[in-house]
Amino acid sequence: MSPSTSASATAARARALGLEPTVRPLFAIEPVEWQAPDAARFDDLLLTSANALRHGGAGLAALTSLPVVAVGEATAAEARDAGFRVAEVGNAGVTELLAALPGRQTLLHLAGADRIDGRSGHNVEVVVVYRAVPNAASLQAGGAVAVVHSPRAGARLAELVSARSATAIAAISEAAALACGLGWQSVDWPESPSDSALLALAARLCQSPAL
Repeated sequence: MSPSTSASATAARARALGLEPTVRPLFAIEPVEWQAPDAARFDDLLLTSANALRHGGAGLAALTSLPVVAVGEATAAEARDAGFRVAEVGNAGVTELLAALPGRQTLLHLAGADRIDGRSGHNVEVVVVYRAVPNAASLQAGGAVAVVHSPRAGARLAELVSARSATAIAAISEAAALACGLGWQSVDWPESPSDSALLALAARLCQSPAL
């Protein structure tokens, strides 16, 4: 299968840092049939992944009146391109983004079937619009830095790679790092769970003389 848009964008940013990425998507993203609820019931549209916009289909048009609160600038940019007004962008995760919203709001979360729901005092209604299906792939990751974007990806990587001692892990978060399991050359994650911080970490790890 061809690399996802997200993976390709990450690879392009890695090349801009002087890295030589090899794209091995662990999952294929598929749309899920869904019906858009009445937009008037909600204060905001919560988007935690650009995949909701890439695979949301025709139902998105019924929701463009809702201001978007987005996790990550990449998701916010996709929302603007799709005709949405972005009201808030968070770069530290969904829980932190929701905590920054004033009052008690009612949000519609267009999400994947596997997700991390943020903790908040808001009313959040989840509608699943896509799912990630594991790719049937084998990996030879020795002598490299593996970049891991989610706990589910970390668990999948652990299933596919048995010879781990020559591979360093750069994970988006502590949860993603722990999901990778034990036996790797090293496991690290940035203070801020953003793609830019993750790639900066990967660049530092690539300079290790052990790789």
